[in-house]
This record gives sequence, structure tokens and C-alpha cells, in this order.
Amino acid sequence: MTTTPADSFTPEFTSAAVAEFRSVTQRFGDFTAVEGIDLTIGAGKLTTLLGPSGCGKTSSLRMLAGYARPSEGQIFIDGKDATRVPPEKRGLGMVFQSYALFPHMTVAENVGYGLKLRNVGRTERRAQVAQALEMVGLRHLADRKPRSLSGGQQQRVALARAITIRPTLLLLDEPLSNLDARLRVQMRSEIRRIQSETGLSVVLVTHDQDEALEMSDDIVVMNSGRIMQQGSPAEVFNAPANRFVAEFLGYENFLTSAEGRSLTVRPEHLMVASANTVTTAPEAPARSLILQGRVTHVAYRGVDTILTLAATDPSNEQVTMLAEIRGKEPGHHTPGDDVVLIAPAHRLVSLQSG
Repeated sequence: MTTTPADSFTPEFTSAAVAEFRSVTQRFGDFTAVEGIDLTIGAGKLTTLLGPSGCGKTSSLRMLAGYARPSEGQIFIDGKDATRVPPEKRGLGMVFQSYALFPHMTVAENVGYGLKLRNVGRTERRAQVAQALEMVGLRHLADRKPRSLSGGQQQRVALARAITIRPTLLLLDEPLSNLDARLRVQMRSEIRRIQSETGLSVVLVTHDQDEALEMSDDIVVMNSGRIMQQGSPAEVFNAPANRFVAEFLGYENFLTSAEGRSLTVRPEHLMVASANTVTTAPEAPARSLILQGRVTHVAYRGVDTILTLAATDPSNEQVTMLAEIRGKEPGHHTPGDDVVLIAPAHRLVSLQSG
């Protein structure tokens, strides 16, 4: 695949933030979809709005796109107040779940449709369409109709149509949800490659944590219309701000310290030793949290074994813990075994309330 010059797709920004939400609220009658959020979307970054259905991420995207207006607050695009600017004047590209391709048009005609609406001349339009199709690896299918393409190819056409207008900001609304698992993984890397090569500013909406972690520069975790946490994938994954974020990202062990702090540790970071092991054994790192427990269930999964354990935490509460053990044959632990659970201090995450 020939590389298309990145600067042909990258707009110039007058602000380091391509978009901002300032105290934005959206209400529908008595229902509040988004409540007082402040959000900065960095220029040239892929920012993901992540959360379960109904958390406010799609409502936020629709307000950013101009398809809905805030009940309160302002939305800025490239430093300018765009709160009441109509969608067609915001300079944004968008890829929907359904792709929304015109079935009677060829691939090239679909990709060039936005340019035609903008009165771009035929010669320039053809050149820009060819660039966009080359970027997504579909130049050889320019004369085909959408019905003859696979789901992954249709997704690429929709993406090419969105980027060919040189958008200030590219919005992706659950763009991979209609693809099978293999294609989803493939398209994650393709979208990330295109974003990296072009320097486009992208906002992705998804409920898939793996998708968000793999693709993003910045993750915004939302729940009940509010922002729970914003940061890089590593920051959010390794230091979730509260229990909601931790649970959404796959943390399953929650306990309370003797001082009343809420703590969590991932199953793969919880060490398990036989009960006759001295608690100061070499395999227990310094300042580890050490609990007495009992195995209640064993699930062998080939590459690992998941142990379900009953234990008492430092606050004297009964807790259920999960440990992911790799590299041991089935039968190493059995239900009823008394064990020692070791949570290394550097793997323990202290959670805020909320």
C-alpha cells in the first residue's frame, strides 16, 4: 500500500484543544443524559468516550456533532464557540454503526459525496477520493457497489468518505459493533494506523474496554451522564479512580483496609500459596497485603486457572476473591484447600468513593 502524505489530511489548528465541553448538561424532560461535564479533546489525538449503554457517551457525541444542543453549557471547536453552529458548518466527519453508504453509488462516488456537496471540482475531487481510498487500501475497488463488499470493506469506505473532506474532527460512533470478532480486531489497528499517519483528531464512542485500551491516546470513562475518569490508557487501567471504573475495566477483587480505605487488585496480580507457607516467604514482596483464604472453586482454562477464594479482609469483612494462576497444571489447587493470598503493595489500587 502506498502511503498517502499525512499533511494532505491534517488540518491546522489555532488551539491545542480541538474541542471543549464547558459545563455541558443535556436534559430530556426529567431525564438528565449528560450532567455538567467539562471535557478537553486534544488536537491530533484519538480520544475515546467509554462506558455502558446509557452513560451519556453517545449524547455527548451527538452534541459535539451538532445533532443535539446542550440544555446548559458551551461546546467549542478549535477555540470557537460552536454550541449553536449547525452540523454541516462544523467541519466534522462522522462514521456511524450502519456505515450509511448509498447503495446506488459506486465506492468512489460514495467517498466523493461530501466533496461534491462542498462544490469541489471534478478533477480535484477524483484526486482526493483516490488519496482517501489509497489510505484505506481500497483504491482497486473504486468502481464497485457497496452490496458487493464485505462488512470490513464497507467500514473502510465509510471511513474514507469521512476523512476525504479533511475534517477538523472525525467522530466514530461504535463503528466496529457490526463486525465479527476477527474483523473488529483488524479494524482497530487499521483505524489507529490511519489516525497516526494522518494526525487526524478522532473521538471514538465505544462500550468495549479492549477497543478503548488498544486504540486510544486518551480515555474518558463515563457513567450516569458524568465523567468518572480521564487519562491515558495506562493511567486509567493501572489506577482506576473509583469502583465503577475498576469494575468496568475488569477488576474483580474489592476489599477494605484496616484503616477503612477501599482497595482493589486484579486477579492476575493476586498470588496464592499453600497455607503452610510462612507469610514472610521470599515470594511475598515487602509490604504485601496477606490474607488467609480457602479455595471454593477451580476453573481450568488451558493457559490459566481461575481460583475463586473465600477470605477475610483487614476490616474483618468476608470477601470473595479471584486469582488468575498461569503456568500450573490442573489439580495444583482443589476446592477446600486452605491458602494464603498475597497482594503485592505496588499492585494494590486505592479507590475514591463514587
